Parts: sequence; C-alpha cells; structure tokens
Amino acid sequence: MDACLLLLSLIFHFYSSVSDSSLQEGYSLSVNGVLVSPTGVFSARFYPVGDNAYCFSIWFTEPSCNRDSCTIVWMANRDFPVNGVRSKLWLQTTGNLVLTDAGPRSIAWSTHTASLSSTELILLDTGNLVLRSLNGVILWQSFDSPTNTLLPSQRFNKDVQLVSSRTPTNFSSGFYKLFFDNDNLLRLLYDDSEVTSVYWPTPWLPPWLTNRFPYNSSRFAFLDSLGKFTSSDNLSFVSADYGVRLQRRLPLDFDGNLRLYSRKEDNTTWVVSWQALSQPCRIHGACGPNSVCNYDPVSGRRCSCLPGYQEKNANDLSSGCESKFNNISSDNDTYQTRFIRLSHVEFYGYDHRVYYGYTLDMCRNLCLSLSDCKGFQYRYLEGGLSLMKEFKLTAYFSACYPKVLLLNGRRSPNVDTTLYLKVSKNSLLSNEEEFSEFGLNCSDEILRPLERAYPKSSQNEQLQLILLFAIALGAVEITGIFLVWCFMFSSSQNSNEASQGYHHHHPEITGFRRFTYSELKKATGNFSVEIGRGARGTVYKATLPDNRIAAIKRLNSIANQGEAEFLAEVSIIGKLNHMNLIEMWGYCAERNHRLLVYEYMEHGSLAESLSSRLLDWPKRFQIALGIARGLAYLHEESLECVLHCDVKPQNILLDSNYQPKVSDFGLSKMLNRSSGHLSDSSFSRIRGTRGYMAPEWVSNLPITSKVDVYSYGIVVLEIITGKSPANGESSSSGEGKELQRGLVTWVTENKKNEGESWMKKIIDPTLKGEYNKGEMEIIAKLAMQCVKEDRNARPAMSKVVEILLHRSQYSSPVKIDRLSSE
Repeated sequence: MDACLLLLSLIFHFYSSVSDSSLQEGYSLSVNGVLVSPTGVFSARFYPVGDNAYCFSIWFTEPSCNRDSCTIVWMANRDFPVNGVRSKLWLQTTGNLVLTDAGPRSIAWSTHTASLSSTELILLDTGNLVLRSLNGVILWQSFDSPTNTLLPSQRFNKDVQLVSSRTPTNFSSGFYKLFFDNDNLLRLLYDDSEVTSVYWPTPWLPPWLTNRFPYNSSRFAFLDSLGKFTSSDNLSFVSADYGVRLQRRLPLDFDGNLRLYSRKEDNTTWVVSWQALSQPCRIHGACGPNSVCNYDPVSGRRCSCLPGYQEKNANDLSSGCESKFNNISSDNDTYQTRFIRLSHVEFYGYDHRVYYGYTLDMCRNLCLSLSDCKGFQYRYLEGGLSLMKEFKLTAYFSACYPKVLLLNGRRSPNVDTTLYLKVSKNSLLSNEEEFSEFGLNCSDEILRPLERAYPKSSQNEQLQLILLFAIALGAVEITGIFLVWCFMFSSSQNSNEASQGYHHHHPEITGFRRFTYSELKKATGNFSVEIGRGARGTVYKATLPDNRIAAIKRLNSIANQGEAEFLAEVSIIGKLNHMNLIEMWGYCAERNHRLLVYEYMEHGSLAESLSSRLLDWPKRFQIALGIARGLAYLHEESLECVLHCDVKPQNILLDSNYQPKVSDFGLSKMLNRSSGHLSDSSFSRIRGTRGYMAPEWVSNLPITSKVDVYSYGIVVLEIITGKSPANGESSSSGEGKELQRGLVTWVTENKKNEGESWMKKIIDPTLKGEYNKGEMEIIAKLAMQCVKEDRNARPAMSKVVEILLHRSQYSSPVKIDRLSSE
C-alpha cells in the first residue's frame, strides 16, 4: 500500500503546474501554480473569492478541500482580489515579492523588500510563508502580518492585529479586531465607519477584576502546539484537548468571537476547544442601531427591531432599524412624547451621563429635556464601597442612563435592566410591545463576496484550456489504473484488519491521548497505590511517561460498556474547559478495560478535607464559589449544556491551593436545548447519590439543570454545618414518595429563630466561631433557596455565582429574594 501512495504522489507531482515548497528569484506563480510545505500540511496558491476574482492564500492541505471548505489561515490581498487569467505572484530579482493584477497591470500587493543577495520564497510546515536570502536572513514572513488567524508558534505582538472577515464567504476585512491597546491589554474591538467600542474583556470592569495585568509593556501573546495560549497581560487558557498534538488555529471569526479550533490531521471537522465569549449577544455590533440581539441555542443569534421601529435596509441587514414615525419632539413637551417600558432589555454605552440617586420620574424628565435622548435605562445597583462613599449612598441605589444612541442592544431573561423607550404620543404602542424580528440571522452573510472580473480575450487562452483539460484527463486515466491495482493489492490486508474487531482510530473522536492498558498498568505500578474508591470504579495514583503525576480511574466491570458508548461519554468531558472542572489527559478503551486519566489533586476530595477539619471559613466560602462557577459553566457556558447529576463532596477535588474542581462525569448527560430537559430514553433510571438527589428523580418530573442546583445546595449546607446528609437520609419504597431531607429540615427548624443565633446553631463547631457573619448569612440563604421542593423556585447557577462573587468583592449586603430563573 505504501508503494501505491508513493506512485500516486509522483503522478500528482508530475501533473501539477508547480508543486514545490519554494519559489526562486526571478520566477512567478500563475493562478494555477501552488506552493506546498515540505510535509504537505499547508498549501499556498490563488484562492477564488468571486467571479474571476482571486486572493493569494495559505490553507490546510489535508484533508483535501474545495472552494467552499478550505480552511484559509492567511491572505495577501484580501481587500483587492485580482484577475484569474493573467495575474501572478512574482519574486523579483531585487528581492521584492509582488502580486500583479492583470487588468490595469497594477500591483495589488507587495512585501516592499529588497536584497543584494539571491532570495527565495518558501512555505514552512508551520504555515509560515517566508521570504529569505539564501544565507538564511528573513526579509519578510506572513507570520508578521496575519489576517484573521493565529497559528501555533506564531507570535502576536503590539505591531500586528487580527481582523475578522466580513462573512464566512467574504474574506475582505470585517468589523472586528484583536489587538494590544495602549494599556498593554489584549482586547476585542468592534470598529466600523461610524462606531467603535471595546467589548472584551468586559469593558466596564477594571483590569484586575478580569484577571488582566496592564503593567507590562512587552505586549506579546503566543499559542503553542499543545493548545495553551499565554499573553503578557496575564491572559492564559488551554484548549479542551490540551496536551495532544493536533492541527490548531485561533481565528477571530466573522461574528466577532475569538475561538480556538482543533482537529486530527485526517479528520474533516474542526472542533471548537475554547472561545472568548460564551454569550454571543455581548459582542458589539451584532445588530444595527435601534435593534436588540436575542440568542437562542437552536436558531442562534437573532436581531429584532424595537417597538415603533422597522427594518432600514433589506439589502444590508446590519444597518439596523429606523423609526416608523416622524421625528419625536424633544423640547420637554410631555404632550408630544411618552415612554414605553421594555423589561430585560439593555443597551451598552452611549449614555449622556450616568445619574446616580435619581428617581424614576427625575430620570424621565431628564430624558425629556435632552434633545438627543432616545430613551433611558433605569435600574437599582448593589454598589461597592467606593461608589457609596463618593455619592453618599446606601448599599442599594438607583442609576439613570439617558441614551443618545441605541446601539449594542441585547434582550435576555437574565438582563435585570429596564429600558424606557421614547416614542410619539400618537403611536399606539404599549408597554412590553412585541419586538419586530426582521430576520437577520447573524451567522449568515451580511454582504456578498467581492467580484472582480476582466474581459477574456485571445484564442491562445482557449487553446491553453483545451491542453490543460487533455493533460488532466490523461492524469485521471493513469491514476484510475493505479488505484484499481492498489485496491486489489491491499484488499486482503484490509479484510484481515477488519476481522480483528478492534478499532484503532477512535482517538479523533475525543481529541485526547489514547493509552494502552499496559502503559497505564506500568504507570500505576500494577495498580498498587489506591487513592479513592466509588460505585463506578477505583482511583489509583500514577506517574506517566512524561513524569506527570496523574489519577487513573479504573472502571468496574459492572460499569463497563461498549467502546462507542464509552467514547461518547469521554467526548462530553473533552468539550469542557474551566478552571473549576477536573482536567482529563487521556483514556484507555482496550478490550474490556475502561480507564480514565485525570490530573492529580494534592488535597483529595472535599469530603476528606471536611472530615479532617482542615478547612477554615475563607477556604469554605471560596470552595462554594468555585463549585458554583464550575456548574454554571456546565449549564450555561460550555459548548454543550451538560448536567452532572451526581454533585457531592466526594466528587469535588481540591488542588494545592484548595481550589475546587468538579469531577466524575460518569453520570453526566447533555441537555436537549430545544426542550430544556432531558429526553434520552437511556436516562430514565434514577442517577446520583442518596441524600443529594433532587425530588424530581422520584416524582416523574422532567430532569433539568435544577437537579444539579439542588445537589449544590445540599453540598453547601454540608460545607457550612460539617454534617453529612447521607446518614439521616432514607427513601421508603420507591417512586412517588418524597425523599426525607434530615439536614434540610434541621437547618430549616433552626432558621425559624431570627437574628444571629440560628447561624451559631448550624455552623460547623470545628470552626470555633471564626467565620464571616455576612458571608455566612448569604451562603446559608442561597443554599436553602437551592434546595426548594419546587424546582422553578431554585436559582440558576449563574445567579448563585453572581451573588457570591459580589459578596467576595464587597462587604455590602445582597438581597437574594426572587432568585429563581428558568
């Protein structure tokens, strides 16, 4: 079979117009020419972007692609396509690389370099196109002038930026940029001809609250081949499949999101292994003026006109909406204008000013008095100490935001802001008017690809096309003969391999390293050091060949399953990437052996630390916050909505800094986003651990993310009290009967006593009274809200994180009434 592949490569090499990895001085590439990297990973040639319009580009060669599926990583002339007949890439004898356009014979692009010695253009296996002298001096390289993509080993610094494409098929410069700003921070920017705004990291937060470090003037960033990104401003992340050598790329996508993709070399599908923003509507410019963005997991991002507004330009949906009525009078004439109330709607930026302490009437009158006020937002803030001192306000105060422009709008049940839209008195609009969706699917194209066509003349070109067709036909015939021969030669080998019944090529499903059973047996010393045991298997300490300390879970034979089902569960973990989730390094699926390889946690499980009395109050509070963050990521931020279904202290591991990591996803399932609950028939049986299970498991109610919220509440109560619910927990004869919640009942009875005494009665006595009373009250009330019988009364995990984060940053009290979120 190897001989077949060699002969085929020779055939294709012979019939290609250019198939070398370098272009020598004085030579040129026509539209049919191609540069190939030494091992064939990348190709560089003219890529069609319109009707007889081409851009010189670099893309991944394998697997083979066509016009619609090539993964472009760089373009020379993205904003000035050239003719497809007489244009060429020419390495001049002066050392300058130029791209000439056939029409007016103009230069579409150039490196503006010069050299006294001979030069060559070479395409490397890293995807870097390098112009260098023969003595090795680099005159120019594509890595120094990226378009929209960063590749592994490509340095990103203050002198370059990534600029998105306009649409998936229009590769011209778009509206989004990734760059280092003057504060030395890596930022994402929306920039069109009229409006400019930063949207990542969260623009209203100071750098230290986004874990960024501005005091470093080096300004560089780097993506390595294993999937780790580091930046001088302290931004660092790893891909979900970190540690495996895969094809990787980090593009700024046309929709304004920065995403890291990876895939196996012989796979056709790219997998998103990290993304900057999990909420697409937070990306500025998603919709035009006077419209709001609404995200639906099924249909994606959608744009809707505000009440009283209509689509402005059907040919350019990004232009947003315009008023259906005449200009609204703005001379404080209350008889001509009025406001309609729109809940859960906010517009970021373009405030006339922020007015603190204003009543609703004061804010309304202020907007009426401003000639350019389009409406106003009004909300109650739970402020920090600095704001309270500056404005002499209490912990809860109001804020008024008069809007001079209605841009960057979004609508979501999680938005706690109300917009009061200024409309004509004569309009028939009412409060909470239906939004007019004008059909902009932000994942579709906004503009059509550029087209650059030139007249084709001369019979010589027709003869050349006939000649090329004849050569191609001959190549196909010869190739067909060798393919038939190779197939007959290798058919017996293929049948023997298929008869083994063992699949060797499943690693591309998960993206992790696939270990052999003998490797893991050796790493664990024949499974000699046991560090944990559960219902599904036993965990052993191991030292991997690269000297990393790992925890290897060997699943029991009763938990063993088919390889396809096992890899499907492993793939769930592979799509997760969060600091509060356990990191998995690999797996083994060999015959009837099923093993999982995790990072090793120095302090074991939360259950062990609670029983050994090692946790003071600050550690306990941060552990509760970390668990909430991990679950919120699973439910709302991960690429797939995942339910854990077995949240308990034994499945919460602690690293060297006592940071929690949620582990053991053996019972997890992905949520059906369209229905909001689990519909998998294989999920009909009860899952979880008695004492931590929500009532839905035995009441035939739909299983939603609120089962994890319930379990989280029980775990928090255990963190507070030091008491385990399992000992006092029992379930009578089965379905339809409520679970007896001894711990919850005990806390509820003590909570009937108002004041501080109830907290003293339930707090873990091993703390000896050393705890933060404000934090204790907040976290206890949150836990009791989480364990409500009615699942709709339980808060979403993102709301829990929001409350705990606020408490950890400020000392002001926080209201937790009405926390429930569907």
